[in-house]
Amino acid sequence: MRILAIDIGGTKFSMAAFDGERMARRHSEATDQTGGREWMLRQLEALCLAWQREHPFDRCGIGFGGPVDFAAQRVGLSTHVGGWRDFPLSAHLAGLLGIPAVMDNDANAGALGEARHGAGRGCSPLFYMTLSTGIGGGIYADGRLWRGADSWAGEIGHLPIRPEGPVCLCGARGCFERMCSGLWLERDHGRTARELIADPAFVRGYVVDLALGLKAAIMLLNPARVVIGGGISKAGDRLFQPLGAELRRQITAWSGARIDVVPAALGDDSVLYGALALAYNTAS
Repeated sequence: MRILAIDIGGTKFSMAAFDGERMARRHSEATDQTGGREWMLRQLEALCLAWQREHPFDRCGIGFGGPVDFAAQRVGLSTHVGGWRDFPLSAHLAGLLGIPAVMDNDANAGALGEARHGAGRGCSPLFYMTLSTGIGGGIYADGRLWRGADSWAGEIGHLPIRPEGPVCLCGARGCFERMCSGLWLERDHGRTARELIADPAFVRGYVVDLALGLKAAIMLLNPARVVIGGGISKAGDRLFQPLGAELRRQITAWSGARIDVVPAALGDDSVLYGALALAYNTAS
């Protein structure tokens, strides 16, 4: 089976063509945030049709960087790029390409990708967190994603960790995303997340807030493993060693909850492999 996988994020989008479970082709480029939905659709339509003409696809899977109503297959919204509210993206691409298409939010797709093909294999429950432009979470247990009653499970980015903190794009104060995501790190500090994470003094303070957010997931879900994907996770030991130490300091002393936190094994491709799995799931 030939699958088209799409990952739409706040700062870039990626596409991959899979023959079976082998990635045969990949493309990635920066997102024009000022162009909104219309810019993104133009890029997707041109690339998807060109790839489809060269070697037709059987299915399409999509990971979208924002809340998704999975049952209705509609984008909820994007807090980073305008024009997406209540948009039927999977139906739009299915009509364009003439093949079935299925969509989930990017954190759920990342959780599925890492659970099936990456650092989460054999771990259940698994909590996956994307740490990039924004922050999102996905929960995988007993062989499937857990989306909650209304597809909103895992939205850890908008749990307040500093109730008196600065205002988030969602309107609340001190959200996990507002304190720790790449978008706000650069706005608050005037340097990119990559530059900031290279500074050990910055990291020592940063992991305090990062651990506050992750502690909520660890205490609530008791996951066998936490996998962190997204651009900031590429910092490796510079981030994960102090984060592990801070989590051990913060986690309630009597708790037997595991503190097993690792970077995504699939790097930039976690969501693409999750989109692949979504497409296969709908094929059966």
